[in-house]
Amino acid sequence: MSSPENAANLIKSYGQNAIRAELQSLQNLTTYIDDQFAAVVELLLQQKGRAIFTGIGKSAIIAQKIVATLNSTGQPALFMHAADAIHGDLGMIQPMDVVFAISKSGNTPEIQALAPLLKRNNNPLVAIVGNLQSQLALQADFVLNTTIDQEACPNNLAPTTSTTAQLLMGDALAIALIQMRGFNSHDFSKYHPGGALGKKLYLQCGNIAEQNAKPVVSPNTPWKEVILTITKNRLGATAVVNERNQIVGIITDGDVRRMLENHATFNHLTAEQIMGSSPITVEANTMATEVAALMQEKKITQILVTQQSIYFGVVHLHDLYREGIL
Repeated sequence: MSSPENAANLIKSYGQNAIRAELQSLQNLTTYIDDQFAAVVELLLQQKGRAIFTGIGKSAIIAQKIVATLNSTGQPALFMHAADAIHGDLGMIQPMDVVFAISKSGNTPEIQALAPLLKRNNNPLVAIVGNLQSQLALQADFVLNTTIDQEACPNNLAPTTSTTAQLLMGDALAIALIQMRGFNSHDFSKYHPGGALGKKLYLQCGNIAEQNAKPVVSPNTPWKEVILTITKNRLGATAVVNERNQIVGIITDGDVRRMLENHATFNHLTAEQIMGSSPITVEANTMATEVAALMQEKKITQILVTQQSIYFGVVHLHDLYREGIL
């Protein structure tokens, strides 16, 4: 019986060999990005309809992922399961839609039955297929070649490399469309308003500051009241503002500690004598990601936010962690 260490090494080698096998087989995929690929991208750019993806088995799962990627990048797309298509789901295909059929062999019974039906209404048919002599490839208007030498499966049976090739072809379509359309991060945020990714794309520091307390004192506020303000609002700092509500300074927990170290008596001290007079500030419309980078660069845990030079609020480093920005 092999030792646990030998078993672990054997398992790791299996995993590494699988990755190497897939990478080796997929190297030729770039040569399949040809005039047919360019024509399909141009077709999607010109058509007013949607991209309808269909497949069976593992190819159906890949089709769903490609649909999700396209929808998130501004290309309307729908998934239609090949088995359901011939039992009523063909009705989802509209006249201006482009249909994509994904299959390794291109000869599965469901795909063979479906291909002529897809052609019946003159919708452009794109085959993402690993067999250029298959029924699907021969009936398609466009063929995106995803032929592979061998699956990563040691028996050359389980769909592994072939499904990765399909996925890569779908990614290539999405990225080409993104770049041809000039689709940018602001466009991307429209389709990703939720989650950490969405927040990184659209969340502004003002959105965070308005949810926090707004600690504020005037320059002549006594030191005891300053400490109470900082403690009450739990942001580790307070802004010091003038009569026009403009920031003239900041007092942090660190400033309070330094006050205790440097003064024997405190009764005479006011906010103006404790504060840092050159605080770092940002406008409320500054992206939260930019604020996070600035706070990390300056090694600060709070930053004051302004709106048209007027004090707006505070953003704490913990807010950025909570929102998933950091």
